[in-house]
Amino acid sequence: MAEQTFTIKQAAEQTGISEDTIRYYEKIMLLPQAERKENGHRIYRKEDIYRIKLISCLKKTGMPLEAMRPFLEASADTVSAEYPELVDQLRSHRKNIVKQISSLQQIVDFIDIKLKEGRPRQECSDQSQDEVLEEHKEKAKIKPISVVEMSYFSASAKMDKLPNSIK
Repeated sequence: MAEQTFTIKQAAEQTGISEDTIRYYEKIMLLPQAERKENGHRIYRKEDIYRIKLISCLKKTGMPLEAMRPFLEASADTVSAEYPELVDQLRSHRKNIVKQISSLQQIVDFIDIKLKEGRPRQECSDQSQDEVLEEHKEKAKIKPISVVEMSYFSASAKMDKLPNSIK
């Protein structure tokens, strides 16, 4: 059975990334150069789709494109224990994101309280607003981010598959 391939349009539809952005990622070598059909059209495989989705996910976290390179160079089949520095970087990045989420949640909670009140109260002291905000925050606990949903490394890796810059 032949391996499934995708056009750039199909890759864009599956990943939510524009065709121009996919071409740009190839140009700056975040994505490997796509194979071409005889007519010159790009061909993408499932691995390419996964990599584009990974770039998209990391980008949504605020990670700069250049900082993604080590994560992208490490094979998706790599055991995380082989790259403790990448795991530490990812944990640190996750910790920063959780802090941002918490901060944004406090803002949303404050806005919700103000909307519920109907108008800002002049008589409320900062302390009482903080107490109300804390109480509201306790009710809407922040869900932890599931690392399982997005495993960058799997247990079936082989070191010989990796680029020399990572070994």
